[in-house]
Amino acid sequence: MLSRVRVWLNRTYAENVFFMDQLRRNPGDRAVEIHATHGDPDSPVLAAADTAELEPEGLSPAAYVEYALDQCARRGIDVFVPRLHQAAIVAHRAEFAAAGTALLAPTPEAVAVFENKAIGYEAVRSVGVPVPPWWRVRTADQLLAAVEELEESEYQACVKPAAGAGGAGFRVITRSPVSLPQLSGFPGPYVQLDTVLDALRRSGEAVDWLVMPRLAEPEVSVDCLTGTDNRVRLAIGRTKNGRRRGFTLDERWLAPARLIAEGFGLHHLSNIQFRMLGDRPVLLDVNTRPAGGLHQLSLCGVNAPWAAVRLALGDDPGVIEPPFLGQDYTVLAGPRPLLPAGLARHRQEPAEVALPAVSAPVHTAPAGEVLPL
Repeated sequence: MLSRVRVWLNRTYAENVFFMDQLRRNPGDRAVEIHATHGDPDSPVLAAADTAELEPEGLSPAAYVEYALDQCARRGIDVFVPRLHQAAIVAHRAEFAAAGTALLAPTPEAVAVFENKAIGYEAVRSVGVPVPPWWRVRTADQLLAAVEELEESEYQACVKPAAGAGGAGFRVITRSPVSLPQLSGFPGPYVQLDTVLDALRRSGEAVDWLVMPRLAEPEVSVDCLTGTDNRVRLAIGRTKNGRRRGFTLDERWLAPARLIAEGFGLHHLSNIQFRMLGDRPVLLDVNTRPAGGLHQLSLCGVNAPWAAVRLALGDDPGVIEPPFLGQDYTVLAGPRPLLPAGLARHRQEPAEVALPAVSAPVHTAPAGEVLPL
């Protein structure tokens, strides 16, 4: 009888409750126990796990590595899926291996390249992957010059942090004043150029932003599973065009994604995003972690989280072809249980949470966008 597999997810996206569900529903019916840690006692990943602890706050990356090594040793972790402090953790892969833990994460070099979007754009452009025009700006004057150059080419400018995740800080630059119809609707991503310039000048601080054209849909997120031999085992594109979602195996998207995953050591699970600049796909972003929407590949008959765990444990699943492509779909938020209020809310010491029995709601379709951490 095969032994259980013990998997740890640290401070991850709330939507990764579905990642956990898929691990438990693995095709081989192998027992999987999941440990989760988080800084927020109300994260649903804590309630979805078999064991859970609150993480201590304020640890440096080096101190967090020590904390993580202790967790792996005490909990008998077979596979660790790090999100928080990923760069520091993968630099100590040998120490985790010595503790009997495989890291489901890429090489330190890959993490370093794609931690900063400007460095990542330069790197992929050097291997022939198309990227949008972009400017790295630190001052109001640099921002204004970049916006004016884009406007001369009849592009609408947008701005985002050079380092960041989940769309945080993304804004579309406009010169139009705020209108009453805008105020009567939901808040949007638009921000007036003069407002941004004024905020930068008043702050007196340098920023690290990218200015680039606002790229058009469809947006295609290619989920890749890559071995340590730099060969991709799985590549499927998830398409987004407004509310409509779907899947694609079109090589316009998959070929450059494979080139990036294999060429830069994006071992295990990664997510490579593209959008349109005119009539051609260009790179939008590279995520060196599993995407929040990875579970949606289940609509193609693929259990990507389990394939990744198998690969991390040395059980190579081989090249995975989806048996079919699921029909177009949309995503809806659904309820998930939380731990009872008041459990272990202090953060001075990591506190293990005794998990009550809960019944998760039944989901008939993939649920939820990426929720806040």
